[in-house]
Amino acid sequence: MTISFTKHRLENGLDVLLHEDHGCPIVAVNLWYHVGSKNERPGRTGFAHLFEHLMFEGSAHHDKGYFPPLQGAGASLNGSTNADRTNYWEVVPSNALELALWMESDRMGYLLPALTEAKFSNQRDVVLNERRQNYENRPYGLAPMAMVGALFPPDHPYHWTTIGEIADLHAAKLDEVRRFFSTYYHPANASLVLAGDINPDDALDLARAYFEPLPPGPAVAPVRPEPVPLTAETRLLIEDRVELPRLYVSWLTPPMFADGDAALDLAADILANGKTSRLYRRMVFDERIATDVSAVQNSREIGGFLQVAATAAPGHVLAELDKVVVDEIARLAADGPTADEIDRGRVQTEAQFMFRLQTVGGFGGKSDQLNAYNTFVGDPSFFERDLERYGSVTTEALQAEVQRYLNHLCRVALSVVPRGRRDLALPDSVPADVS
Repeated sequence: MTISFTKHRLENGLDVLLHEDHGCPIVAVNLWYHVGSKNERPGRTGFAHLFEHLMFEGSAHHDKGYFPPLQGAGASLNGSTNADRTNYWEVVPSNALELALWMESDRMGYLLPALTEAKFSNQRDVVLNERRQNYENRPYGLAPMAMVGALFPPDHPYHWTTIGEIADLHAAKLDEVRRFFSTYYHPANASLVLAGDINPDDALDLARAYFEPLPPGPAVAPVRPEPVPLTAETRLLIEDRVELPRLYVSWLTPPMFADGDAALDLAADILANGKTSRLYRRMVFDERIATDVSAVQNSREIGGFLQVAATAAPGHVLAELDKVVVDEIARLAADGPTADEIDRGRVQTEAQFMFRLQTVGGFGGKSDQLNAYNTFVGDPSFFERDLERYGSVTTEALQAEVQRYLNHLCRVALSVVPRGRRDLALPDSVPADVS
C-alpha cells in the first residue's frame, strides 16, 4: 500500500507534495506548520492554539473572515493544533484551487499587517471561553491537564496542554504573539500538499506563483529536552461535578516512530480496545466493576505516554479498578500476548491505516497522511515502513516493551471523583494542581 506523489522544495524552503487522483472533481489543499504547544515556553503558553484562531480572522489582502469566500465556492475547511504541529485544510472544487492557494499564501505571508489589538483580544477571549467549555466545565475535563502536568516537569514542552494556561493567556502581549508568528509560520517551517483532481505541473506552477515570493523565515531549531524518566508513583485527586469516579493511569513511553512505540500501540489495543480486550472483558463484562475502559499509546514527537482510563460502576471504588489494571498488565508482562491477540491488533491497525486513505482531504485522508510523514520523518513515502513497524512486532518484543515501560511503581495515577467523595479515590492521593 503506497500513496503516489511527487515532492518539490521551493527556493524559500516550502515543501510542496503533489498527489494526482481524478476519482472526484475536488482538490485537497493541506498545509502543515511544524509548530505546536511544545514550541512554547513556561509562562508563555497557548500561542500556537491562539494562532489557529487568528489565522481565520483575515490577512492584509483579505481583512475579513476566512470562511465565506471558500464556502461560497463550495469548499469545506478547518484547522487544528496539537503539541507538535498546526494544520489547515480546504477541500475545494477543482476550479477553486487558485482561490484556496491565494488565501493560504496571504495569511502565511501577510497576516501580521492585519493583526490588530482588537482581533488579538477578541480571539484570546474566544480561546479562554473554549478552555472553560472543554476543560473547566466539562465532566472529567481537567484530567488531561493534571496528567501531563504530573508526567512532565514544569520546564518540559509537554507539561502544559495545547489550550494554554489562563494566566499566560491573560499576560500575553501583542508584540510577543507577533514574534511567535514570525518565528514559526513561514515557508521554511511548512509543508503543502495538493491532492486530488490536479495536473501536477499546473499545480506546482500555482504553488510557486503564490508561495515562492514569500520570505523563508528563520531556521527553527528542533526541540530536544532532556529525558524525564518516572522513578516513583504519583497519586493525584480531582473532585469534580461527576456522578461516577474515573481512574486514569499513565506511563512515559517512547516518541512516535521510535523503537517500542508500535509494540506499545498494540499493547494498548490488547488491554482495552474493544469488547474482547483483556480489561474490558474482565472489568466490564465479567466482574462488572466498570462501565467503560480504554487505553491508548499517545505517540508524540519527542516523547509519549500510554494511558488507561476506566469509569467505576455504581457502588465500586477506584482501588478495585486499579487492582485489575495492575493484575492484567502484570499478566501481559509475565506471559506475553497470544498469537491471536497480535494478529487481531495487526488487522485493526491495517484497517485504521486504510481508513485514513479513503479520502483525499480533511482531517485524515491522503493529503494529511503525506504531510504527517513529511513533517515528522522528512519522508512522505514512510507509509509502508510505518505499517511494517506493526507487522514486525513479535509476542516477545511486545512482552519486553510492557516489562520495560508499564511498571506500576513508576506511573501517574489520577482519581477523578464526585465532590465530597474522596473515599472513592485511590488511597494516599493528593489534590492535583489544575489552577
